[in-house]
Amino acid sequence: MNSETPYTQWETIADDTVNFTIASDYDGERLDKMLVDASLNYLADALSRNRVQKLIADGMVKINNNPSVSPKTRVKIGDGVTLCIPPAQDLEDVIAQDIPLSIVFEDEHLIIVDKPAGMVVHPAPGSPDGTLVNALLHYCGDQLSGINGVKRPGIVHRIDKDTTGLIVVAKNDEAHTGLAHLFHEHTIERVYEAIIWGFPKPLNNTIEGNIGRHRVHREKMTVVDAGWGKHAVTHYNVVQPLQTPNGSFVASVVDCVLETGRTHQIRVHMSHVGHGLIGDPVYGRNTPTRLGELSETAKKTVQNFGRQALHAKVLGFVHPITGENIRCESKRPQDMQDLINAMVSPESWD
Repeated sequence: MNSETPYTQWETIADDTVNFTIASDYDGERLDKMLVDASLNYLADALSRNRVQKLIADGMVKINNNPSVSPKTRVKIGDGVTLCIPPAQDLEDVIAQDIPLSIVFEDEHLIIVDKPAGMVVHPAPGSPDGTLVNALLHYCGDQLSGINGVKRPGIVHRIDKDTTGLIVVAKNDEAHTGLAHLFHEHTIERVYEAIIWGFPKPLNNTIEGNIGRHRVHREKMTVVDAGWGKHAVTHYNVVQPLQTPNGSFVASVVDCVLETGRTHQIRVHMSHVGHGLIGDPVYGRNTPTRLGELSETAKKTVQNFGRQALHAKVLGFVHPITGENIRCESKRPQDMQDLINAMVSPESWD
């Protein structure tokens, strides 16, 4: 696949190898910084500076087909940079843990789990255990697909730590490959329920805008200009306007259908059109104006709502091995229902 931007041109030439052709905005940039930026904007998984420097030291990076040994090397316009990312190795410190799982579908090939809020999908710095992967290692043993290494055995896609709902996991490499193809081709049905600030007009619409890393706040994603970031499309439909007893349409329940699956896509897109998710600490902050529309009871409920109000409620696809039509639906979590009730309840305005 090729994608030309003002920064570079890139081409995936194998599962673990990517070529970058340097354009003007990277002229004179350090090799390690260029690769970190490129991974943030073009690759499925961002690479840290330390990870990039180790790859360079291990001979995994070439400039114009010559191995580069220094992260301080400056790249020039027209340089061809080849990055090879070896498959993840087994990590002995990733342990199986007996953590309860809510399983909505399972066969010999895959498993669909209803993930609770607060559970990280896979181990990472700051979350070495208590993750979905730790739970799956205990539940499935050595059945899980190893395509992505033990860090994320069987994991084909992700949902944020504080997002609830459905996630599918492969039990073998054939299922993993098939599911990955479905996600790549955007043939998986994914519907998320969100509680957003305000009342969008029109009630049904499509948000289309490339998503990339924020130029200043690198921990955030944002809508960027065409030719930069990754193509992203979200379709939303207002399911329930939340009108308070004083007549204000302060919030809405919406269904969001993902046509693409970018990092924080729904959170970024809804915020971009002025309707950030309630409880979102990054993209949908509780402003005094918004809180001022609420009763004291509703205000406290919103302030105590400790996550973004987002739930992966529908997951549907054609089973990559059996050809069966699979469609699972997850009930709205109680904390989101309580939030809705607090906003519209007449008792809270007495």
